[in-house]
Amino acid sequence: MNRDIKKIAIVRLSALGDIINSAFVLQFIHRYYPHATLTWIVEERFAAILKSAKHLQNVEKLNLKKFKQERSFTLLKEEYQKLKAFGDFDIIIDMQGLIKSAIVSRLLGKNTHGFDKNSTRESLAALFYKTTSAISYEANVISRNAKLISDALSIDITAEMIRDKEPLFHLSKDFKLQKEKKNIAFVIGASWESKIYPKEKVAKVCDMLQEKIHIIWGSDDEKQKAQWICEHSEYATMAPKCTLDELVSFISQMDLLIGNDTGPTHIAWAQNIPSITLLGPTTTRMIGETAKNVGIKSPSEVNLLKINKNDFSISQIQEETIVKKAKELLNNGL
Repeated sequence: MNRDIKKIAIVRLSALGDIINSAFVLQFIHRYYPHATLTWIVEERFAAILKSAKHLQNVEKLNLKKFKQERSFTLLKEEYQKLKAFGDFDIIIDMQGLIKSAIVSRLLGKNTHGFDKNSTRESLAALFYKTTSAISYEANVISRNAKLISDALSIDITAEMIRDKEPLFHLSKDFKLQKEKKNIAFVIGASWESKIYPKEKVAKVCDMLQEKIHIIWGSDDEKQKAQWICEHSEYATMAPKCTLDELVSFISQMDLLIGNDTGPTHIAWAQNIPSITLLGPTTTRMIGETAKNVGIKSPSEVNLLKINKNDFSISQIQEETIVKKAKELLNNGL
């Protein structure tokens, strides 16, 4: 440990699932550095998920996506001025490992830490760091994040500590759910179409489980799919429209969550809620697997360095496989 460290900045700009899978480090930083001030630098559109994060004092927002879309020098200047106004930090840790996040980190200060050139997809990012960590890009994201923080702050985050972690987020709402049946959330959306489990199969899973299945939706398209599922299964019901912090509370009150590889599914792991992640064009590298947080992967091969967004093999995952695993998790009381 370096007792001179009082102000720590974490740079993880996007995306939702990656931010969730990074936020577990906050409790361990706080454990070793209880008097340090922790600041998170994030893209504005994802900042809401950090609203209820434990052990985080400050969230500073950037809008790099808007600059990328509009290519405006004025916007770039505004974002640069924001960075300079965030203040001085004793250490800046880039948990993203991209050139854009590395540049943001370096603009925040000189004492930067990130992945080395062989541990990230954009090797040039390593040029912006003072110190680096070496861990295979193919390694599990949770292990990578733990290694990065451990090296940066000279602390030890073990697999056992991660297994026994506290829930990452505070709860903001009690949804007063019925208890006659098990409450199961099903996340049907995702950022890519090829990550989405077919609605027809979701309805069949609902029928086979015969529990209270809450269909989580966000966009208008997801709402239409959720309505279709509810019309085709008496066990499916529309989840309420939630803000991100309300969604954390809603998922935290479930007995089980089933979902595609997407941000809301990762919330279950973050909150220590049993979960099943359905994977087509991605692998279990992307999730925190435990005895109660499991992945079911389709038969396709995945190249982590060149993800195939046209891999729709998730539809090959059998409903019976999902139901069997769901009943195991429910019956074991995990």
